[in-house]
Amino acid sequence: MTEPMLEAKDLTKSFDSVRALDGVSVTIPAGEVTALVGDNGAGKSTLVRCLTGVHPPDSGQILFRGEPVRLGSPEDARKMGVETVYQDLALIDDLTVWQNLFLNRELVYPFWPIKVVNRKRMIAESGEILRDLDVDVPSVRTTVRRMSGGQRQSIAIARAVAWGKAMVIMDEPTAALGVRETAAVEKLVRGLRDRGVTVLIISHDLAQVMRICDNVVVLRRGRSVAAHRVADVDGDRLVALITGAAPGNLEAASAAESQVS
Repeated sequence: MTEPMLEAKDLTKSFDSVRALDGVSVTIPAGEVTALVGDNGAGKSTLVRCLTGVHPPDSGQILFRGEPVRLGSPEDARKMGVETVYQDLALIDDLTVWQNLFLNRELVYPFWPIKVVNRKRMIAESGEILRDLDVDVPSVRTTVRRMSGGQRQSIAIARAVAWGKAMVIMDEPTAALGVRETAAVEKLVRGLRDRGVTVLIISHDLAQVMRICDNVVVLRRGRSVAAHRVADVDGDRLVALITGAAPGNLEAASAAESQVS
């Protein structure tokens, strides 16, 4: 096991009478791809929001590179080099690729009394970022609105990687993509791992988890119920952990369903 990049220890979080996290402990190894899986309402999104400073946990501890941290806002996580790609991607359709990559982080000339945007440098660096990650887009000067779903997802991931030097978190990165676009995004994720970037993926696609992840953490009803190396577990076992059923019961149910059909 490599050294942990990010750890959660006994995190709890409640919203009024709803206990979203109930003593969750998770370890995310550095330089690897870890999947966070669980049924709807298992606590995945709440956990990520706590790890990225959106929600403060009610109790428990978060450690970054072994040191306790307090995250008062997403900006605190960004300062540590942790970036998140949410399902809505947070891209502005009418801006170009390079403008989206540098959104709210615009480069300016340092010697002007009034800040002037350095368009030339941002365009050049955007091209380098995309080439380095092998992201295929027609031009960094093209508006995002004209991009395919896979290209848009890749741009959002590229932006996160450009600024998230330590870790990138992705929420269902291929949920709305076709087969070819999904393959392109998965290739990008593998490339991040090869570059030593730590990746945490929230996913319902267990086949994808088995293809591209090194580790998998299972949440159920606000609790962390299992953590495995992907090589040591199969799809049936993951389904059993997610649902709380024994693997044998799953096989029996599947056989009974086949007989009925």
